[in-house]
Amino acid sequence: MITRTRYFQDMERALKRSPVVSLLGPRQCGKTTLARQFLGAENINYFDLEEPAVSALLEHPAVALRDLRGLVVIDEAQRQPGLFPVLRVLADRPGRPATFLLLGSASPELSRQTAESLAGRVEIIEMRGLDLGEVPAEAQERLWWRGGFPRSFLAENDEDSVAWRKNFTRTFLERDLALLGFGLSPALMGRLWTMIAHYHGQIWNGSELAASLGVAPNTVRAYLDALEQTYMVRRLQPWHTNLGKRVVKNSKIYLRDSGLLHTLLGLRNAAELRTHPKLGASWEGFVIEELLRALGPDEAYFYAVHSGSELDLMLVRGGRRIGVEVKWADAPGMTRSMHVARADLKLDELWVVYPGERTYALSDQVTVLPLAEVLKKTSP
Repeated sequence: MITRTRYFQDMERALKRSPVVSLLGPRQCGKTTLARQFLGAENINYFDLEEPAVSALLEHPAVALRDLRGLVVIDEAQRQPGLFPVLRVLADRPGRPATFLLLGSASPELSRQTAESLAGRVEIIEMRGLDLGEVPAEAQERLWWRGGFPRSFLAENDEDSVAWRKNFTRTFLERDLALLGFGLSPALMGRLWTMIAHYHGQIWNGSELAASLGVAPNTVRAYLDALEQTYMVRRLQPWHTNLGKRVVKNSKIYLRDSGLLHTLLGLRNAAELRTHPKLGASWEGFVIEELLRALGPDEAYFYAVHSGSELDLMLVRGGRRIGVEVKWADAPGMTRSMHVARADLKLDELWVVYPGERTYALSDQVTVLPLAEVLKKTSP
């Protein structure tokens, strides 16, 4: 069993500060397991709104919750909209007799209710699948291939992992989107999701995808918004401060879980990934997700100009600008694009992240590092 210490600590701190904490993340990322471990076996203040009897009980939330003390956990909170105004009243009681931990996948209803009813009272923690800070160092290849969803990563073999991911995508399309309040066509969403997998790591071109699907650009944008809200897709924004150059101003698109990416690409095993055209893009997306989670930057962008120079990631952290170039290569060297990006962005450091094991310098403040070494740079 993997103990997710980081999230335990985040929840402990948040519950001391705020009367309501919302733990959000994609379905099946481990929210319920974590909350049950955090709550402890002796505490019965756990309400799972996927259970019909519990859902019926919380149709009158004031009666069900007002006398409870200590920590109260409500799973799939978005299923009971009438809960949120009551939580606002309970959160404002003097002495704070109870604190509330809400679990949920992102949905329009949950976002709206949280913003309207719990503003100033709720702290949000975003949870994702497993990352390299939670698994053994030697498991990096498996995490990249299988992705971070616990049941996919921990499957007995690759065949079982692929089967789980295929079932996840089918359930997400046929059941989860509707339950979360997205009135979208499962068939159209499935086609778009697969197309996005082939655009992984590229500049977003909604008009092109809309033409391929035979729908309006606004429709594609709405479907992409749904994938982003449910933590399936990341849109990385461009750095476009005026530098006197024609910079790219559209976002870059990534599937956040590498395992789902590989499934949507039709890959059956890790050997097929090694010969696939999206190998480098898959590695790039995996590295970017790991860095964003581990380093927790204040801001994150990519940089590209129409003349060809680009940088995969620019992090602003503690007032410092750190550039990241991700390379699938045995021994990356210095490129003209790196020189241009370093000068244009006034970088304090530039890291070239590659799948090797040796760390070496290319020039002053430009270093080639394995991913594991970069992840050690987590102190402020």
